[in-house]
Amino acid sequence: MNKKLKAGICGAFLLLGAHSAFAYDADDFVDDASAKGIAEVEAGKLALEKSKSADVKTFAEMMIKDHQMANDKLKGIAATKKLKVASDAELMDKAKKMILDIRDESFDKSYANNQVKAHEATIEIFQKEIKDGEDADLKMFAKDTLPKLEAHLAAAKKLAAAHGGDAK
Repeated sequence: MNKKLKAGICGAFLLLGAHSAFAYDADDFVDDASAKGIAEVEAGKLALEKSKSADVKTFAEMMIKDHQMANDKLKGIAATKKLKVASDAELMDKAKKMILDIRDESFDKSYANNQVKAHEATIEIFQKEIKDGEDADLKMFAKDTLPKLEAHLAAAKKLAAAHGGDAK
């Protein structure tokens, strides 16, 4: 086999390997979106327990309600498609890692900052699913959910500003 052909074959394998290593498939979206949704619910519960501010508690209640509803809908779609859904324990572990930066010394400020960052990251994965996703139902879920996430981000930014947060 000549050197050019060998190089071409090697290049093709590398390209295929790189593509699969960076591909973001339906399972990835379901896993990421589920973990982020559970993190929102758990952070909301933490806020209800630790915050003394009415606006933080109201925001937390909205997060719990809206993200639990989205999580349930996503689980239903995943089940009908026989997509892998992480176990509750795996999702809770991921969720806890996402909310670790909420500090007690200024809980409301930390919670609000965390919510801005978390919603920015979540919006990014939903936009990616809308743009690059291949499953029509998951793309529709992402499109339907994105406006609510954007509204949450706007509310989180107001909350952060009201509590001395530095998230922009």
